Formats: sequence, structure tokens, C-alpha cells
Amino acid sequence: MTGTVQGVGFRPFVYRLATELDIDGWVRNDSVGVLIEAEGDPARLDVLTRALCDDPPRLARVEGVEVEAVLPPGGVAGFRIAATDAAGPPSAPVGIDTATCEACLAEVADPADRRYRYPFTNCTDCGPRYTIVRRVPYDRPSTTMAGFTMCRLCQAEYDDPADRRFHAQPNACPTCGPHLSWRAPHGQVLAAGDDALRAVARALWEGQIVAIKGIGGYHLAADATSGVAVDEMRRRKHRDDKPFAVMVADEAVARDLADLDPAALAALSDPGRPVVLAPVRPGGPLAERVAPGLVEVGLLLPYSPLHHLLLDAVGRPLVMTSGNVSDEPIAHDDDDAVARLGPMVDGLLTHDRPIHVRCDDSVVRATERGAQVLRRSRGYAPEPVPLPVPTGRPILAVGAELKSTVAVARGGWVVASHHIGDLEHLATYQSFLQAIDHLCHLYDVAPEVVAHDLHPEYLSTKLALDLDLPLIGVQHHHAHVGSCLVEHGRTDPVLGLAFDGVGYGTDGALWGGELLVADLRDSERVGHLRPIAMPGGVAAIREPWRMAMAWTAAAGCADRAPSPAVDEVQRRGVEAVVAAGQGPVTTSVGRLFDALGSLVAGRTVATYEAQAAIELEALARRVDRADAPRWNAGVAIDRSGPMPQLDPRGLVNVVVDALDRGVAAELIAAGVHQALGSAAAALAAEAATARALDAVALTGGVFQNARLTDIVDDALVAEGFTVLVHHRIPANDGGISIGQAAIASARGG
Repeated sequence: MTGTVQGVGFRPFVYRLATELDIDGWVRNDSVGVLIEAEGDPARLDVLTRALCDDPPRLARVEGVEVEAVLPPGGVAGFRIAATDAAGPPSAPVGIDTATCEACLAEVADPADRRYRYPFTNCTDCGPRYTIVRRVPYDRPSTTMAGFTMCRLCQAEYDDPADRRFHAQPNACPTCGPHLSWRAPHGQVLAAGDDALRAVARALWEGQIVAIKGIGGYHLAADATSGVAVDEMRRRKHRDDKPFAVMVADEAVARDLADLDPAALAALSDPGRPVVLAPVRPGGPLAERVAPGLVEVGLLLPYSPLHHLLLDAVGRPLVMTSGNVSDEPIAHDDDDAVARLGPMVDGLLTHDRPIHVRCDDSVVRATERGAQVLRRSRGYAPEPVPLPVPTGRPILAVGAELKSTVAVARGGWVVASHHIGDLEHLATYQSFLQAIDHLCHLYDVAPEVVAHDLHPEYLSTKLALDLDLPLIGVQHHHAHVGSCLVEHGRTDPVLGLAFDGVGYGTDGALWGGELLVADLRDSERVGHLRPIAMPGGVAAIREPWRMAMAWTAAAGCADRAPSPAVDEVQRRGVEAVVAAGQGPVTTSVGRLFDALGSLVAGRTVATYEAQAAIELEALARRVDRADAPRWNAGVAIDRSGPMPQLDPRGLVNVVVDALDRGVAAELIAAGVHQALGSAAAALAAEAATARALDAVALTGGVFQNARLTDIVDDALVAEGFTVLVHHRIPANDGGISIGQAAIASARGG
């Protein structure tokens, strides 16, 4: 049996089932997966095989089954669990970190149970996996639990194949396992055990900011209903506007805070326990600046006994944001947490179970097309993804610069790391190097090929060039389309709409609004957004008013556009730069959305990535699609050049006129989305039809915009196309490493 079959209770499941069926033989872990030798009545063997495939343990994911007759039979009496065979290179996936199961929660809540109120209760069906494993096979000595010797009772559970804690590697109890401590900001222990939990609950009640060590690292926590506490959190974390995630005790509280459809509820209760973005209920108890200017809030349910106990003690929703200063990696080492987080908090709730791999919370958006993963991390990584074209040589894919992930590929699968972050920060780059080393060791991958982005200044590209291995360069937007093809298991060519911020094009320009005919080997650019210069280069990303000035000048309406609320000398300087056409040229749809967000939402400076575009979408979603203005003619298709271009200058004029007439910002934003989406779908349909393609892939960070995706999707489906959208793999740069690995594999590794 191959797939996610180790560390998920698979062997005791096989043992119990075989015993019930009176089947003889044995089961063991090996470097590939789980190996079973079974002897018995053929009909009962069939029952065993079907159950293994159709009804495995809840955390198992069976991806392959190989069955062969063993003759002559071994004549084994009874059924047993044999010792792990560590021979050969490891290829069995490491289990993901999963939320506490109902059986463990019942024990934590039972005063008669020996694990009553124990924050580290787990079993084979739940608890940490990836974040504590140092190497494979996944056995206790290979994890950060190696330093905790099980007591007699825990050891008996661990050794009993009939017990649900059989070979549960993090198994522990208050007698022999990890313990909590409540520390002052400088690290002094002030309380321990249950007293520590009560102390942190009291601090949160009083509006204090605390650091809490979880499964994959530290969170910063505060009372989400207190405006004073939330504002203080923003001040200390240097996070002006970026939304905070909120942890709630259960689904009932979540429903009070947000409108949750069945897809959102399913994502919220998924064993991976991601942060789920859902429409916030107006007038609810959350502080206004939890998610300023947005129509969504990110909610998550508790996923460890510690979280459950804490939420129960506080009785209020809690901000649970990454334990870092903005843009740095989260703290996971205790000394680092004291050094980096101590100055920001009023105390730290920590424990003595080491975290080997830091792992941020995953983020999911529930949409009309189902859940879409925006950040693939704790609870989802490092779950393997099948490769449509198996690789002949081990591949390392080093990803992009922003939202970095890395991936390794061998045989028929690719494994991507957790979300790492933006490599421009030294600490994040060091985490990037650790992730490469960890993945390669876990899966015994000695890379023979390195796949990388074409951008020569990406730190990931520079690392690839330094590795002295054969290189396969993959164009950024081709990698986006490739990741979407991997998700859907396709190898045939599609028409890819790859819309994002910027990515290095084959001509050395900054692409970002591309139509590509692509499969997993090659891509051809067949259309794009009208090019425009970015005044000030990267400064235009941080200050979207610059892109607004560039686009209004290109549209001939700069004199009628609202003047940005910036220093007059600076504004005139940028005017001169725009008039001279200076700055790197881009075809980025992301930068166009920045410009329109600056005009419509008044956003001059972005305090987090794509803020102007996100706020523009938030405005649009306040208006039903049926009520959106129809400005479709505002985005023309220009066929005068070597390839067709989407030309939005007419739309920019319409927006400036609407602003001048006092049209509501929500209606303008809705009209912008309708016009851009309709034009993009029309050009995609035209390009795909001309090349006899039946499918269109929507990819790149811009297609995290749910309103735009809905418009493009509906228009293309109405024309008879199959539309491929992202679900399990992020549409943004977090999926680039998977696309790179798949393309390198298809090119022969």
C-alpha cells in the first residue's frame, strides 16, 4: 500500500481487520509504504483488500496498491505487526499535522480520565506529524518526542495493536509528556501546567497581547472583540491594515461572525484546520480593525487541545496571527521567540515539545466552485501530489521569490514544502534553505536536476545556479499554468490565462497578463495586456497611486483624474517620469488592478501585498453581479500588433468619468470587474477556438479574486469550454514550485 499510510493508524487498522476476518500473516512499515502478507480464504482476502482501499483510517490517503500471489504460502499462524523495515530509500509520505479528534477531546473533557485537561493529548488519528519529524521512517526516535520516555501506561497503549494509540509517535500524558509554562517577556517562568493556562486566559481577558506556542510555531493572540487590543496588536506587530485571522471555539460561534455556506463549513472543519475566508456578518462583535476595509474575515477552529482549553477559558474569539514581525518567518524555537516576540508581548505561553519545522496556518477561500487553497501549509503540506508525467531523475524545484515554496519530485509524485514566505528577508531565506534540506532528507532525494524561475535576480534562481547541477529554467507564467495542469492531471495543451503581479518573461520584460498555449513541456505566448511603464519600478508596487497616474496618462484622462493624496513635489516628479515613459515595462493585470484600486478605493500606499486590488474586490462584492454596470466596451481587443492585446484605456476613462459624476465606489468596482472579466474571457475563447483547444486554465495570483474568477469562468463555460481552476494547489506563487517540477519532469528531467 502506498500513499499517506504511515503514522495514520494504518497498521493497527490492518491488524484488527485481519484478526476479525481470521486471516494469518503480518503487516509492517517499510521505506515505500505499508507491506502486508496475508493468508486465508480467498473471499476473506478480497474483503480485506476492498476495505483497505475503500474504507482506510481517516487520515490515510491510499494512492497505490500492488497485489501479488506469494507461493508457496509462509504458513504463518495468526496475524502480527512486524518491525519496520528501513532498508531502501524512503518514499512513504510523512503525515500531515491534523486537528485533535473527537475521542481525544472527550478524554480532555472527562474529569475521570488520566488525560483530563492535558494540552498534548493525541492518538494515531490526530496530532502533530510533519512539524515534529526529523527523518523517516516515522518512528518516535525520529521525532522531537524522542526526549520524552513514555510511562508504563502510555507504553502499554503504544504497544497494543488493539489500542488507538498503537505506535502514535507523539503519545504522552501528564506523567511523561510535555508541559506548559507561562513566561514573562524576557523568559522567566511565572507559572506551569494548568496554572499557566489560567494565567494566559486572564491576560487575554485584560486585553493583553500574548505569544502562544502551537503545532507549527508561535501565534500572537489578543481578544478579537476588543478594539483597543486589536489596535495595540497592530502597533506592536507593525501591521497597519493586513487582516488578522480569528480563532473561534466552534462552528456555532463561526456562524455568528460570518456567512458560512456548506463549502466554507466543510473547509472549516477539515482535519487540516485552515483559516477560512468567509463574508463577515455586519454589526458582529469583532473589532472593526480585525479586517479593515474588507468584506471577509478569516476564521479557524481550534486544532490542538491547548487551543480548545484556551478558547473555553477565555470565552471570546481570539486574534491568532503569525508570531512574527510583519514579513519575517514565524518563530518556532523557544529562545528565538523570547528574543523576537518578547518585546512585542506581555507574556509567552510555551511548552517543551520542540518544533522541528515551522509551519504557518494554511488559508482557504470558500467559493461557488468549492474551496480554493490560497496558502498551502500546516495541515496540507507535505501531502504528495501525483505527477501527470513521472520523472526519470530526482528533481528539486526552488520556486519563486514571493510566497516561496520548494518541491522535490521523484517517480510519479511531487512533494511541495509548507509556505515559507518572501525570500527578500534573511531569516526567510534561511528557512528556505532548511526546507530544501528537510524535504531532501525526508524523501531521500539527491537532486540530479534543479528547476528554477527565469528571473536572474530571484534568490531562488541564484541558489539554483550555485548548486552545480543540470538546470531547467521554467518561465514564471508557464509554471503557473503547469501547476493548474498538475492539479487536474492533464498533459494536453490548454489556453492559459496567467494573471499576476509580475513575472520574468522570455523577452526579459515583466509579464503579468498573459495568454499562453501551454502543456507540460512548452508554452507559446499568444496574447497579453497592453504594456505600460511602472513609474519608479518596485516603488509602484508599494505605492499604487503611481500606477494610477501611469494608466490615466495612457488613457488621456490624467487631467480629470482625482489627484492622489501625496506630497505635491513627489507627485510632480512622478508625472515627469510618466511623461517620459520611464520605468520597467509590464503587462501585469495585478498592477492594473492596483491602479484601479487606487483610483476607486483611494489607496495610495499598500501596507501589504496587493492591498489596493483586494480592497477593490471587496468593494465590488458589495454589489450583486446582476446589478454591476456593463462597461464591457471599455476593454478593447487590439489586434494591430504581432499578437492581440487587452487594452483597458477605455475602461480607465469610464472609471474617471464615473468618479467625476459621483457614482458609488461599489458600483464602479463592480463594473471594473465585469468589464475586465468579460474581455479576458472573450479573448481567451477566441484564442482557444483558433487553436482547437477545449480547456482554459485560470491561474496566477489575480485569480484569487473570486469575483473576477466567477465572471471569466461563467463566460467561458457558456461558450462550451472546460475551465480549470485551482483548488488544492495555490493559484499564486505558492504553486510555482509544483509547476516547475512538473514541467521539468515532462521535459525529461
